[in-house]
Amino acid sequence: MMTQPWLDRRIQSLFPVALVSVLIVGTARLVLDNLRSNQGYIFQLYGNADGYKQRKPIFVSSKDRFEKSCNVFEGKWVWDNVTYPLYTEESCPYLVKQTTCQRNGRPDSFYQNWRWQPDACKLPRFDALKLLDILRGKRLMFIGDSVQRGQFESMVCMVQSVIPEAKKSFHRIPPMKIFKAEEYNVSIEYYWAPFIVESISDHATNHTVRKRLVNLDSIAKHGKSWEGVDVLVFESYVWWMYKPTINATYGSADDVQEYNVTTAYRLALETWANWLESSINPRNQKVFFMSMSPTHLWSYEWRPGSNENCFSELYPIQGSYWGTGSSSAIMETIHDILRELKVNVTFLNITQLSEYRKDAHTTVYGERKGKLLTKEQRSDPKNFADCIHWCLPGVPDTWNEILYAYLLQKHQNFL
Repeated sequence: MMTQPWLDRRIQSLFPVALVSVLIVGTARLVLDNLRSNQGYIFQLYGNADGYKQRKPIFVSSKDRFEKSCNVFEGKWVWDNVTYPLYTEESCPYLVKQTTCQRNGRPDSFYQNWRWQPDACKLPRFDALKLLDILRGKRLMFIGDSVQRGQFESMVCMVQSVIPEAKKSFHRIPPMKIFKAEEYNVSIEYYWAPFIVESISDHATNHTVRKRLVNLDSIAKHGKSWEGVDVLVFESYVWWMYKPTINATYGSADDVQEYNVTTAYRLALETWANWLESSINPRNQKVFFMSMSPTHLWSYEWRPGSNENCFSELYPIQGSYWGTGSSSAIMETIHDILRELKVNVTFLNITQLSEYRKDAHTTVYGERKGKLLTKEQRSDPKNFADCIHWCLPGVPDTWNEILYAYLLQKHQNFL
């Protein structure tokens, strides 16, 4: 069949247009494929839009989560010198002298090799890269006293080794410490607030220990630094327990009264709860509250007939144990306040699992008033052993593993 001459000319005239269209589409496809590739030339030159290395969105599978029916706070400590500790003093440059027990002369390292094993499930293995992905573009802030500062330092040590030296930074801006993982735009922070509410002890380094005065209804100054933080982790206990009573104000800054500690603690947490309800956006912010960090001041509680403290202890307590260093009245107060809250706060009940760890405190291998103990002080552990703070690596690493597990639980996959 013969083609009409005019049709031949029409096809010939359309051919260049079609060819150009194919070339344009092909070139665009190559450019887009190149942009999607981590190895693409354009990507290597400029990176993605916000300047961070492109990665696939984090996906949390069922294997990453513990069963909802499992109580991760009930279990036992098992010996594990294969996968623990998660880091070493030498590998983490951000530890302070208060926690570096090995460097300060502690002769044993057994306290580093115990792993918490829940009775009915397994905690997910800590994965620093996965945590950084979950926190990408976010701020995680620990708020509390020096025990909470130890948990902050623990978390920094647990993640910092996977970050290139040029991509991380650490700043001290009292009352805060700030660690940044620049590639992920993640900030891990610590805020000194030993009573959560305001007090005369709020200066990060120059604060009174014995003369305590707490403003039970004042929190706005602190709260300004907490606004908009994506993950808030609160803790406050030890500073309340110096004596059965505490000097405080409520209603008027000039009206100083002596309050029973449990009453004052409840009033302070009510002030904190009111701040949460007026300031927190539950869609964008997650709030955690750490339970009491126990002390081990009197050895007769776990070894009847003795008259010492936690010094020279090498092993966890076996069997049921609840020492006088933890207050059931304070625990009940926390439960009451959290139950009445209108915003969700996840309670991390680390008290019982930490009660077993009489072996993990800094004892004479830490600081006192900002200085390492002298030889004479170390020879007198009955008066100078610190049975409040914890060596690192150590127990606070487990607290962070549990925090990590709950962050995995709360993470929503975007497909």
